[in-house]
Amino acid sequence: MVEVEVAASTSREQDAVRILLIIAASALPMPEPPSPDPALADAVGVVETQVKLQKVDFWVRNPDYLAATLLKDYETSREPYLLELAEKILASDEPEVRRYPMLRYLFGAYEPLDDALAVLRSAGLVIRRKRGTPGRVQQHDYFLTARGREAVDKILVTEPVFSYYVDRVNLVATLTEGHGGTQLKARQYLHDEYRNTPIGSRIGSIAQQTRGRLAELQAETVDGAGS
Repeated sequence: MVEVEVAASTSREQDAVRILLIIAASALPMPEPPSPDPALADAVGVVETQVKLQKVDFWVRNPDYLAATLLKDYETSREPYLLELAEKILASDEPEVRRYPMLRYLFGAYEPLDDALAVLRSAGLVIRRKRGTPGRVQQHDYFLTARGREAVDKILVTEPVFSYYVDRVNLVATLTEGHGGTQLKARQYLHDEYRNTPIGSRIGSIAQQTRGRLAELQAETVDGAGS
């Protein structure tokens, strides 16, 4: 019998908290001079482009791909902590129970964010602005407000139920710091399963093959230490 993967789903409230944490962790300081837009007067940071937001969200939602990326980075740098981080993820059931698949779209992993952003925008935590010309939007930017920062600080202190997302978002934000959405998209396209997923279909798991690759790299490390 062929096993069919059932895509897990999240609630609008879970999505809103996750996206708020991502924006807060990934936001760049507000550019100078201050924006002429009065609504942005209390903005404290910005995530530029929906592509970057979606690509960061993909790694938060898909621990198997995050671990695979850590292993690819380890192969290049041989930094032991990358192998250790990947092992911690893959040795747990995180790639199975914490995985929320995303669609493959024209620009890579994608999932509609309108509902989550509506929650954040209505509460005054995030402001979205569009760049481009009438009828042709070229870019979305996501501004974290001072109220949004306060909400994140409160989550960190009073909502331990979100500690997993806090830790995971912070890890991904560190790995993606200084990289734009196009660069992150290119890194995610290095994985065959991701790249070969038909447009409009959900990107499948690579947990099994990533655990296999981890075992190979660990064996190389042991052999190298013993030689």
